[in-house]
Amino acid sequence: MEVRFRSTSAEVDPLAELWADPVFARAYVAAENAWAAEHLDAVWADDVDPDSPDAAALYETMGDEQDILDVHAIVHRARAAVVAQDALFHSILTRAAVEPERWVGPDPTLDPLWQPRREGETVTTVRARRRNLAVRSAAADIAVRVSLTDHQVRDRAHRAAVLSCRCPRVWGLCVAGEVSEQNIRITVDLAASLPDDDTASWAAFDDAVSGFAATAAPGRFRTRARAARERAYREPLQERHARAADGRCVWVDPLLDGMAQLSVIGPAADIHAIDAHIDDLATHLATVDGETRTKAQLRADALFGLFSQGAHAVAKDPDSPSSGIVPTVRVTIPVLTLMGHSDEPATLDGFGPIDLDTAKTLAATADTWIRVLTHPVTGTVMDVDRKAYKVPEDLKRLIRIQYPTCAFPGCQRPSDTCDLDHRIRWADGGTTSRDNLTPECPAHHPIKDETRWGLHRDDTGRMYWVTPTGYRSDIDPPPF
Repeated sequence: MEVRFRSTSAEVDPLAELWADPVFARAYVAAENAWAAEHLDAVWADDVDPDSPDAAALYETMGDEQDILDVHAIVHRARAAVVAQDALFHSILTRAAVEPERWVGPDPTLDPLWQPRREGETVTTVRARRRNLAVRSAAADIAVRVSLTDHQVRDRAHRAAVLSCRCPRVWGLCVAGEVSEQNIRITVDLAASLPDDDTASWAAFDDAVSGFAATAAPGRFRTRARAARERAYREPLQERHARAADGRCVWVDPLLDGMAQLSVIGPAADIHAIDAHIDDLATHLATVDGETRTKAQLRADALFGLFSQGAHAVAKDPDSPSSGIVPTVRVTIPVLTLMGHSDEPATLDGFGPIDLDTAKTLAATADTWIRVLTHPVTGTVMDVDRKAYKVPEDLKRLIRIQYPTCAFPGCQRPSDTCDLDHRIRWADGGTTSRDNLTPECPAHHPIKDETRWGLHRDDTGRMYWVTPTGYRSDIDPPPF
């Protein structure tokens, strides 16, 4: 259903500065979409004649051609504002690389008495590391201020860098607000995949896609842009494929309601062969008497069956997709729920809330499982203090339950894969205790130790970060 917007009347004109604010523009678009969804249903209903007097009257109340002009202007402003943010992010990170002192402190190699701290360390490697950490520190500082992740900030700065360098013609259209954000992302991905030293390929690709970047819808644009990339890329496809195959991988993304999504990247021939095999199994299962599952459900259950007790398990017990899988489970159960006084869900480590029946089923079939009783009000666990530097296993469990992910702002890396870092260093008198340990992933641990970021603890025990520019960001509370 198309959505039209009512005209911004003359009374709104004095608020031009407000309309130039992309946050306000997005909020306005969302509000008008809600209004349109409520008022336009009658127009597009199957039983309403669009040429009837009633429909014509409703159209009349929606405004005139000025509506379209207003929408066009708002969209262009919002697009241009997003690109301006990308350019600003890129500028700040570029300056951080050139002048890292603000983010990581004075250059130690300028001291005449400086000595390497690591084997093979040189002045060149130290300064390169400082530049890298300064960029990451600056990106994280921006991120906590605008509620993004540092990766998203760097990604948006990367967009500006790639487009301004490799696709100047498309970049000019982007700055003018002519290109949708979807088409910008597509262009960046394809342009960045071209050889770093082949400026002729960049120019050929830029010339080709600039002709339709502002006019083609994302789906059509992606098809045409990929074809343009293939024409611009002078290295044979066979050689590129052999190199790209090294990037094959599998990962899991958590979804809502106890679900998750499995994604696989690999050679197209192998992926299509797997897909065809799953389709054959699903087609066979569909012929079984009494089968009521949809084709999509059959395909999913066929895949589950292949990795449990074989495809035959799918037909035996379609309601138990985890049949045959023996998991290691860490489930956190609120104490009131355990006592039957609350219906709060359990938490499956790495995914989030799950229903209690599922938690019990997983626990019953697991080799090992850990039950943690959380405080019904604060969600905290028992404090443990140790006098040794090495973190004992029971304390590791407590810390990783208290902090399910990396403690750095916005980072979602599971704490099981993070370092357990002493907030106050052991050498400075810090203890190996729950109050002095936090999980920090390999990407953010050096930012805490080697830049001007600081991790602090107030009188109430609350942990918080302070950025190099003085912005305070509290650690996210646990999800239970």
